[in-house]
Amino acid sequence: MDTPFVMSVSRDELHRFSKVPCDAIELVEGLGVRGDAHAGTLVQHRSRVRRDPNQPNLRQVHLIQGALVDEARAAGHDIGPGSLGENILTAGLDLLGLPVGTRLHLGDATVRLTGLRNPCRQIDEHSRGLLKVVVRRADGVPSDSDVELGPTGGVQSVDGVGIVRRAGVMAVVERSGTVRTRDEITVELPEQPHTPLSPV
Repeated sequence: MDTPFVMSVSRDELHRFSKVPCDAIELVEGLGVRGDAHAGTLVQHRSRVRRDPNQPNLRQVHLIQGALVDEARAAGHDIGPGSLGENILTAGLDLLGLPVGTRLHLGDATVRLTGLRNPCRQIDEHSRGLLKVVVRRADGVPSDSDVELGPTGGVQSVDGVGIVRRAGVMAVVERSGTVRTRDEITVELPEQPHTPLSPV
């Protein structure tokens, strides 16, 4: 099996949906990506700040599997690295199948997975119909219906059936370091029993 690696890294100082690809990003322990709008010890995502600005920031780093970008392009969406707001685009790694508490060693930095990104309306505002790519029925049955957003802005179901969120995972920085394109990724699973990722 091929070694997982970093396809691209991105950051943005402003609260915009997409982030700007760059050569390297610096991860800072307990804060996130230096120079990124979502870095901080307390929540930085605006919807969560409105609900409770004193929550710990469990969304310091956003990672997406490269296969999702390929799938979105195949469906006609003009997206690339950073388009979906991720800090790190990965290859060769089933991010969504990893449990809570998994540590990823990237370059000389380490992040710990906290949960799934909960898709929101900004995804469809970025590219109409993209929400259907990042959200699927849990039973795998294709659907032509529009994806409805739940009361908190996150997707709850498609056609009344539970969903699989595929918009990436969120993490916190446990060890500072620099992450660059082509850096290898080493996976360190937590002790059993494993807890599946859920939205944070």
